[in-house]
Amino acid sequence: MILYFSATGNCQYVADRIAAALNDTAVSIEKLQNSITITEGEVFGLVTPVYFWELPMNMRRFLKALTINGIPAYSFMITTYGTTPGCTFSEAKKLLLKKNVQLKAGYSIRMPDTWTPLFDLNNQNENAAINLKADSSIDKVIIQIQNRALGNMMSRSKSIAVKLITDPLYNAARKTRKLYAEDHCTGCGLCEKQCPEKAISIQNNKPVWIKKQCLLCLRCLHHCPVFAIQYGNGSTKIHGQYRHPDTKI
Repeated sequence: MILYFSATGNCQYVADRIAAALNDTAVSIEKLQNSITITEGEVFGLVTPVYFWELPMNMRRFLKALTINGIPAYSFMITTYGTTPGCTFSEAKKLLLKKNVQLKAGYSIRMPDTWTPLFDLNNQNENAAINLKADSSIDKVIIQIQNRALGNMMSRSKSIAVKLITDPLYNAARKTRKLYAEDHCTGCGLCEKQCPEKAISIQNNKPVWIKKQCLLCLRCLHHCPVFAIQYGNGSTKIHGQYRHPDTKI
């Protein structure tokens, strides 16, 4: 069983590729309740993005609430990242130990960084080149998983101690008052429908963020059909949108 969370398709693409190679199934955590059953000899995998050098808030909540019935024969996680996978491996390992599951291996795949308040995604050729290299990395990770490799093999990973710095930063950035819709918003409702936190409500034909915080996954921004949703001081408008070309959320 391969579980994943994906806002723009990167993690979904990786999870699907891994599942196909292992003759397994990839399932979004958004479609699961808080319990899974691992059969004898089954592999357990986790694919996640990294936000502010740590696990996304919904992945953290999911792992804390998750009941795992059975012990996997092999367990691993893959983090997709732009600059660093941060402390995601050590954080997930700590959470899963409380469920009597030992995370045996950690892998990382570099993909286009979708944090557009900082990173420019307008260069489609550059995005394609990064994804092409990611395909090669996925091929190598598949072989390592099939060989049951052990240990943290993530590139540029960080200690869980980094959360002393990143937690306050992530929590401050997640404030939804920094998200807004521009006047050309059509009120189509796609952002409301797709928000994993149910933090958006369409009111008077415009999105309103009804929760004080969200995941900061920027799914609403990247999937808006008229690119009306922005974050912060306007740099997101300059830096464009991104969705993995081979997936559909």
